[in-house]
Amino acid sequence: MSLSTVAAVDLGATSGRVVVGVVGTDAAGRDVLDLDVVARFPNEPLRLWNGTRTALHTDVPGLFGHIRKGLADAVRQSENLVSIGVDSWAVDYGLLRGGRLLGLPHHYRDERSERGVQLVESAVGREELFSRNGLQFLPFNTVYQLAVEKEDGLLGVADRALLVPDLVSYWLTGREVTERTNASTTGLFGTDGVPDVDLMARLGLDPSLFADVVDPGTVLGPVLPGVLDVDTSAVVTTVGSHDTASAVAAVPMDPSSSVYISCGTWGLVGAETAAPVLGSAVREAGFTNEAGVDGRNRLLHNVMGLWLLSETVREWSRSDGAPVDLPTMLAAAAQCPSPAHVFDADDPVFLSRGDMPRRIRSWYLERDLDAPSSRVEMVRAVVESLAAAFARAVHDAASLAGFSARQIHVVGGGAQNALLCKILADRSGIPVLAGPAEATALGNVLVQARAHGSIHGELDRLRRIVATTFPPTQYTPAVSRTCSQRARTA
Repeated sequence: MSLSTVAAVDLGATSGRVVVGVVGTDAAGRDVLDLDVVARFPNEPLRLWNGTRTALHTDVPGLFGHIRKGLADAVRQSENLVSIGVDSWAVDYGLLRGGRLLGLPHHYRDERSERGVQLVESAVGREELFSRNGLQFLPFNTVYQLAVEKEDGLLGVADRALLVPDLVSYWLTGREVTERTNASTTGLFGTDGVPDVDLMARLGLDPSLFADVVDPGTVLGPVLPGVLDVDTSAVVTTVGSHDTASAVAAVPMDPSSSVYISCGTWGLVGAETAAPVLGSAVREAGFTNEAGVDGRNRLLHNVMGLWLLSETVREWSRSDGAPVDLPTMLAAAAQCPSPAHVFDADDPVFLSRGDMPRRIRSWYLERDLDAPSSRVEMVRAVVESLAAAFARAVHDAASLAGFSARQIHVVGGGAQNALLCKILADRSGIPVLAGPAEATALGNVLVQARAHGSIHGELDRLRRIVATTFPPTQYTPAVSRTCSQRARTA
């Protein structure tokens, strides 16, 4: 029997968790992969006055307080916790000087990024930028945020930028690194994973701002004394620190014929390829190339995801003064007729926080289309519109990767939304395999366990373990059509 107990710190855009995983083989040689969530906590952005406006920030020190408590609980309930791995959302970072954090990190949805786009594009065009980094244009990418920091004078003070999971790992171990999968989302690294020194020079950024790049599975060292309220011999090990990289590592798929959707706050729709896929067709389709575990490439497109639904419910809860029960709303929406028209879930008007139902209604009315008139109709419209956007992106991902999609794997919170999965299958004409919902935590713990010797093998081996222990739920399309046929009629 060979088992390892590890802890995954999984920070999402709206919440965080500490998960204990037991991974390896039992006495009979069977695969073991068990998860236990020991802590959940919110991740609510803060609006703080900065002298001219209220800016949106992430309370990373507050999150670290929750992480410390969760990890202490993980140590107490585990006989031998050997490792800790941290993943989070991408692009956001903390600026440091002499190892000390310089203020709260900005949140990627803060309005300042619009200024960053103008600053960067005055030095390098969008097309050239894509040829260098292979990234989909997103106005909040790290490159745009750092351009604002430079203009505001903050980079003259800072000597280090640590992406959020690297910052948490630094506070745990004292070691500064830049993990590769998250580095690939910044826009400042080439498609070869090497810092683009020439680009940084043109933007007036010092390449030494980033620490050395390391791969998933790198042991950073033990937890510093006094960080946790309990003693532990566990070490911190890098994982696919971009949460999507960890999630994709746990998708139980055949990459030669499957498209994945990692569906949470964002819906990341993509294919796994051996190398970055570049060219005008990829750029014009709005696809990005990001580093994956084991040197794989994630060719994907960002869709707004469940953000549209959560923001809609949040606004209703705010106006009602009481929580709105989403499962009840989804059950009612399943009995509601499909809307005559879906809205464009990729429209930038839906990116920022605020009254989402009002913006959705305005989208329809500005085009002389009938807007949803009830809350149930609104939920149905959101789900249908997400499914339509996903179906289009599935078609594009398969086409750009050069294969015919036979399956769609949905992981993350969206895998638990039966209405969304069913409509996606119908709109795409392709079977949908839903689950696991905990893909990010699974990918995190599997990479740690492999680094510490309780399992062995390439990524395909890790995915077989997931498929065996967490079999997915299948949704069969009402009418089976090829992806390309369905996309043309969506």
